Amino acid sequence: MNRRKLLSLATATLAALLLPVATAFAVTDADLPEAKRSDARLYLTAKEADAMVRANPQRVLFLDVRTRAEVVYVGMPTQADANVPLRLEWGDAPQFDQEKKTLKQRDNPDFVAEVGRRLAAKGLAKDDPVILLCRSGDRSASAADLLFAAGYKQAYSVVEGFEGDVAKEGPTKGQRTVNGWKNAGLPWTYAMDPAKMYRVN
Repeated sequence: MNRRKLLSLATATLAALLLPVATAFAVTDADLPEAKRSDARLYLTAKEADAMVRANPQRVLFLDVRTRAEVVYVGMPTQADANVPLRLEWGDAPQFDQEKKTLKQRDNPDFVAEVGRRLAAKGLAKDDPVILLCRSGDRSASAADLLFAAGYKQAYSVVEGFEGDVAKEGPTKGQRTVNGWKNAGLPWTYAMDPAKMYRVN
C-alpha cells in the first residue's frame, strides 16, 4: 500500500474514532427535561450511541437498563453487551401504582456491582465509556447518576431510549414514535442471549 493510501486510511480511521466524541455533546442539559438530565452530563442520541459502539466495540460497555420483562417483550439492541436492570419487577406479588397506572418496580440493589462485573469481564475500567439505554431516557439518566457517584468517568445516557418519546400530535399521538433506537431503524432483536440477561441460568 502506498504512502498516500496509508495516510488516507489513517485519517478515515481517526475521524471514525473521534466522531462519537465530537458529537457526544450535541445534546446538553438545556435541551432536556429534568428527568433526563444526569450529573455526568454526557448524552447521546440513539444514532450517536450506535456510532460510538460501532467505532470501537471492544472499548465501550453498552448496557440496556430496562427491566427484564421490557427486554423480553419489546426487544433489545443487537449490540448491547448486557441487560442490567436499574429496577426490578416485584415478582409474585406485584403492586399497582395508581398514579402512573402501571406496576410498581423496586430499585435493583445489585445494579452498580453488576455493572462492575460486566465492565471487568470486558477488560474495561471506570474511565472507559459506558453507554446506558432505557425506554425513553429517564432511567438511563438515573443509572448514569449512580455510576458517576461510584467513580465512573464516562457514563453516557441515551436520551431517546429504545422506544423514543411520545408524539404530542398527529396520527400517532400518545405513541412512542418521535425518536429512539427502534424508530431510528437501528439493529435490535427479540431473541435473547442468556449470557446477556441479568441473572438468567
